[in-house]
Amino acid sequence: MRIRVVLVDDQDLVRAGFAMLLESRPEFEVVGEADDGDSALDLLTSVAADVVLMDVRMPRMSGVEATRRLVERGDAPKVLMLTTYDLDEYAYEALAAGAGGFLLKDTPVDELAAAMRHVHDGDAVVAPSTTRRLIEHVTSGRPPSDRAGHTDSRLDRLTPREREVLQLIARGLSNAEIAAEFVISEGTVKVHVGRILHKLGLRDRVQAVVLAYETGLVRPS
Repeated sequence: MRIRVVLVDDQDLVRAGFAMLLESRPEFEVVGEADDGDSALDLLTSVAADVVLMDVRMPRMSGVEATRRLVERGDAPKVLMLTTYDLDEYAYEALAAGAGGFLLKDTPVDELAAAMRHVHDGDAVVAPSTTRRLIEHVTSGRPPSDRAGHTDSRLDRLTPREREVLQLIARGLSNAEIAAEFVISEGTVKVHVGRILHKLGLRDRVQAVVLAYETGLVRPS
């Protein structure tokens, strides 16, 4: 099955470049393009897509706002946010809006393709250069008691194995890597992930990563 992609960027050459790169790979199909967030929302009412490659900075409506509105519709395609600027506030805003990932536009093609597959599968993808500062931003606001080892009561809803899975999600492991770590099937991992999200009332793996650091289950190394 090919992953259907919509490209959203205000620069024609950028969209053309991404379209050429993706169409050269058998696993992707570019099904539409838009030049700002507003036109992307219109396009996605009539075009079925699995992943949206969304620029952050665009005229009329930003990629962050477009992502927020798209997620509010329900049953929306996954969004992988792209930007030229490695600035923290864009990553925070994009992930808070519901994006499944955040990468820089100069990410190598193979890494971009892998990120799109991960986002399509429900994994969280954040640019390595941004991850450390994102985690520090999340954990800096926690009370000293949490940082000192207090266990958040929300984690009591999870089984011991689910806690272990959440720890590995927060460390950036994919479902396949978690399956290899525990010597279980990838399908079993997906079941664990689904139960974790349901029990904790989380939208996706990005929120699970944030919660794992907020609660002190995982700490910045």
